[in-house]
Amino acid sequence: MLRRSTATLLALAAFACPAAAADKIRFGTNWVAEAEHGGFYQAQADGTYAKYGLDVEIVPGGPQINNRILLSAGKLDFYISANFLQAFAAVEQNVPTIVVAAIMQRDPIAILAHPNTGIEKFEDLRERKVSLLLGADAMVTSFRWLKSEHGFRDEQARPYTFNPQPFLANKNFAMQGYVTSEPFVIEQAGGFKPKIFLLADHGFDGYATTLETRTELLRSNPDLVSRFIRASIEGWYTYLYGNSKPANDLIKKHNPEMTDALIAFSTAKMKEYGIVDSGDALNFGIGAMQEVKIKNFFDKMVKAGIVKADVNWRKSFDATFVNRKHGVDMYRLK
Repeated sequence: MLRRSTATLLALAAFACPAAAADKIRFGTNWVAEAEHGGFYQAQADGTYAKYGLDVEIVPGGPQINNRILLSAGKLDFYISANFLQAFAAVEQNVPTIVVAAIMQRDPIAILAHPNTGIEKFEDLRERKVSLLLGADAMVTSFRWLKSEHGFRDEQARPYTFNPQPFLANKNFAMQGYVTSEPFVIEQAGGFKPKIFLLADHGFDGYATTLETRTELLRSNPDLVSRFIRASIEGWYTYLYGNSKPANDLIKKHNPEMTDALIAFSTAKMKEYGIVDSGDALNFGIGAMQEVKIKNFFDKMVKAGIVKADVNWRKSFDATFVNRKHGVDMYRLK
């Protein structure tokens, strides 16, 4: 009788006290859904976020969407930024956001050139009469660094509207792009493989796809931040080395214009160039951030006149929840 009563009480208690609801998170990306966001979509699609007690809503970015502003306004909890230049600017402008993980160890930005035109080395882009098609943001960031570090000239820069046709039509043009996407577009539209010069191979070696949160959220709920980072890291390992179909299906649902061929190309390039899993990530896990690398990138950006020297770069990041080798065994078992 005692046992039956105890069992009944336990059942009633379970009924009266259901499992705690998952913590809701709104997570904004910096572009439409694509393979470069694959690890986050993987954690969403295969239940990894749910395993960590998280109910995550992914809010895609796009040409007319500024999710970065929504983060600082408290409408989002996390955001993918491009690289540390945005984080340095946030410190300078007293924007209450902070980087808590760096998903890409190598920035995927590259310069693409025509083959068979005498451009064989990176230096040829400077020495030969090559015009560079550059977006407005690149004009005041990476191109300033190219001038400071490698002697490129102002007269080489031309505006790029993200239409590859001028590049395809003129062999004396080179263009900016991401190694994970624009080469595919050129191959499909132009029928040739462009020469690829990854800027990270030539000194533009900061972290990219930085994961930011609000400073207030980091201080008030560090456990939530920790769980989101850990789940995202696992998602990235699974996406790169496990069954990525759940993520890819979700990416295509969020972005119907995305194709299987482009996803496969982007994933292959991330692996080929070690965009996500190289450098510090090999020892400390995906998302790793090391102070010496951030300081080195900051110094280069100051020299190039992109960042002011008096910015307190140490306030731009918090590495508390990375560099813990979380997920490294998943990489070693690939």
